[in-house]
Amino acid sequence: MDDQVKIEAQAARRPVVMGAIIVAGLVALAALLFVGARLASSIFGGPNPETIASASLQSMRAQNRLNVFAARYVSVTSSKTSQFGFSSERTLILPGDVRYEVDLGKLRPEDVKWDGAAHTLQVMLPEIEVAGPDVDLAAAREYGAGGVLSAITNNDQQLDQANRSAAVADLRKQAQSAVPMRLAREAARQAIKRSFAMPLMAAGFDDVKVVARFPTDGTSDGARITASVPYEQAIEDARRRRAAEGQK
Repeated sequence: MDDQVKIEAQAARRPVVMGAIIVAGLVALAALLFVGARLASSIFGGPNPETIASASLQSMRAQNRLNVFAARYVSVTSSKTSQFGFSSERTLILPGDVRYEVDLGKLRPEDVKWDGAAHTLQVMLPEIEVAGPDVDLAAAREYGAGGVLSAITNNDQQLDQANRSAAVADLRKQAQSAVPMRLAREAARQAIKRSFAMPLMAAGFDDVKVVARFPTDGTSDGARITASVPYEQAIEDARRRRAAEGQK
């Protein structure tokens, strides 16, 4: 009906354009683990896979969170409104960065098990957490002209709000899709395996195998934990970053 405002928002997904393992955190973590291995050796009177793994676990827990993967996504959303026989449409192109993290503080002693017969250390990892998106307002682009309808109403403001809400939701959906989650989980496995294996190798246990897995590995349950914020906060955080950059 002409006297009823209708807003439709559609999101066009864009593929992951960047993905990277965060190296700096791993270097610092590895250093702590080497120290942990030496402490274990001095405290317990000699190298032992279980005590080294225990020291590594404590060092990793002290790191708190580990960034294992990062990606940038782009969302294209369009919103349209009709009223009084006129229509208005606006389009928003919004990029955003997402981090994939492992909360090492959730690693428990029972999650790290030593199989002496198989010379294998098994580590059960906490699920990946998706943090973000951190939207990039500096790179955002808005298009569209409402003509008469925009001149006599505040529809442009409503369309912009609808676009931003839809764009942030779409960025989150892209971040949690199968491909980036698989890449993030594999990056986490490799990072944790290296972090436990390096102190063991330094102590002379070259034949030890480290197996890192998630509780949902081998199942159809793709449980994911998100640390996302409401879209209003995501937009406001981006505005603050832009303001801070402008003051430098």
